[in-house]
Amino acid sequence: MSRAFVKDDADDDPVVVPARAPLPDGVVNRVTPEGLSALERERAVLEAALERARRDADPRAEAAAAGQLDAVRARLTSARVVDLSDAPGTADVGVMVALRRDDGARVRFRIVGVDESDPAADRVAFTAPVAAAALGKRVGERFTAHIGERDVGFEVVALER
Repeated sequence: MSRAFVKDDADDDPVVVPARAPLPDGVVNRVTPEGLSALERERAVLEAALERARRDADPRAEAAAAGQLDAVRARLTSARVVDLSDAPGTADVGVMVALRRDDGARVRFRIVGVDESDPAADRVAFTAPVAAAALGKRVGERFTAHIGERDVGFEVVALER
């Protein structure tokens, strides 16, 4: 029997667009200049994918690309690039933060926008508990972050722009 007469169940399956990292309601979408560039590159790739899907008459690929493109455009519209040139020497988006936990362990990461986060590469979103608690702190300041089920104490030991 020809495939033309066989129903393809995959065509009826809903198109799933992967969710982006959440940005809490009312929180400004702060990004580094590199994060903004990455979002712009992602938009260009998705625009090309959408064009290709339309040209190939592939409605599933078109729906997937359109959904992802809408999400990226929304993030670009809401993005606010952090300018560290006049930063007062505090932990902020774009700053590498070195911390010492109360148990003596050291932690080092760059605070970044939610779309830039990659903990394996030491890039932590400003909305993550430890980064959010560190925002605005100076070298020598102590703070507590609620991580998982417990409160963890930290001291800022270094900040790098």
